[in-house]
Order: sequence, then structure tokens, then C-alpha cells
Amino acid sequence: MKTLKKYFSLYLALFRTSFIADLEYRVNFLTRIATDIFWYLAQIITFEVLFRHTPKIGDWNLEQMRVFLGVMFVVDGLYMIILSENLDQFSEKVRKGDLDLLLAKPVNSQFILSLQKASTAMIGNLMLGTAWFIYSLVQLPDFEWLRLLWLLVLIPCGLIALYAMRFVMASTAVIFARSENLQFIWYQIYRLGMRPDSIYVPWFKWFILTALPVGVIASVPARALLEPPNFLLFAWVVVLSGLLIYLSNRFWKFALKFYSSASS
Repeated sequence: MKTLKKYFSLYLALFRTSFIADLEYRVNFLTRIATDIFWYLAQIITFEVLFRHTPKIGDWNLEQMRVFLGVMFVVDGLYMIILSENLDQFSEKVRKGDLDLLLAKPVNSQFILSLQKASTAMIGNLMLGTAWFIYSLVQLPDFEWLRLLWLLVLIPCGLIALYAMRFVMASTAVIFARSENLQFIWYQIYRLGMRPDSIYVPWFKWFILTALPVGVIASVPARALLEPPNFLLFAWVVVLSGLLIYLSNRFWKFALKFYSSASS
């Protein structure tokens, strides 16, 4: 319990420091919000145009697809605030020798690498994504608002799964001198999870829910809101998130065996 309290207090301190640092560049706040607004609009317009030509895509109609987009915006916003900047800069930390300093700190190296910097400028984007999410739910006829309780479990599990997969990909920078191609592969994989799993053929849908589980990021939470509860699927997501975080830690320890200090 003391360890959890210690790491929670440490993260709050890191978050506060990040917020103060970001406030020094107020224009950057507005720029990043504006950039993501265009990204949100691109996703929305894409599906709005598609539904002008068909009443359904996969199993979902336009109103349901809007809910999926809302879930995706919320999950992506949380990921961008908490994790994105740290994992995107992983290769740079290795090349510049910053990893040496982080490994020397008296805290878990995976923790400090993953959560050292929060992108607090993205809080505005999260608020916009949440507003769209609420709007999409209001458009649904007879929506059961108690279903939102599922998100208290499924969204954190989806974030954990997303983090674990991204961390493993980022960790390859310790093993390979240049891992940019692997990072590019990751972004293509991530894009699969940014589309509803219902649009894929059955075998590929199974693939992105199990072997390469990017489908649990947004599709499963959206299904919890739109369809009868699939308790087996929800249980799998919980187990999967725990398994992936464990495997990410094992891979990190394995990758460190290949690491040579920048000063050596």
C-alpha cells in the first residue's frame, strides 16, 4: 500500500511539473488543440459521408458509429495526456543518453519512462472528445445510462492494453540502433483499432481482439454501450490487460540486457 501511495504521489508531482512547463508555452496549448480538432473533424466527416451511401457499416448505423467515435476520442485523449509523449520520445532518450539518468533513479524504470511527462495541453482535446461522446449518446433512442458503468472497467483496460503494446514496440529501441521502421509499423497497427471491429471479416475481427488486440481499445467499450452485455468478452478484456502489462514488463527486462550505457 505504501508503494502504491508513493508512486501515486510521484505521478501527481510529475503531472504538476508538466502542467507548469506547458503553461510557459500557451500558444502551443492552442496549436495542439486546433490540430486535434482537425483530426476529430476528419474522422467524423469520413463516417458521415460513408453513411450517406449506406444505412449500416458492419453491425452499426450512423448513431451507433458516432458513439464509437466518441469512445475513441475519449480513449485517445487519455492516452495522449498520460502516455503518448513519453513513448513517442523513447528512441530519442536512448540515443541521447537520457535513459541512463532515468535508470539511475530510485524508482521503477518502466514507470518513470512511461509517465515522466504528461501532455497537459491535450486536456482541452479530451474535453472536446467527451463533449462529442455525450452528444452521440443523447442521439440514441432509449439509451440505458447505467451502461456507462461498464466504461469504468473497459476504458482503463483498453488503455492498459494500448500502453503495453506501445511500450513493447518503443522498447525495441534499446535492442536495435534504429527502430523507426518498427515504430511506423506500430502506427499502422494502431489505426486498425481506430476503426470499429464490426467492419472486418470474422477471422480478422478475432485477430484484433486476441492475437493483436487493438480492437479492445475502443470497439469493446462501444459494444458495451450499444449491444447486450457479452460477459465473456468483457472478462477476456480484463484478463488480457493484466497479461499484457505483465508481458510488457518481462520484455522490458529482456530488452535491458542489450542496453549499453551512452557513457560506455
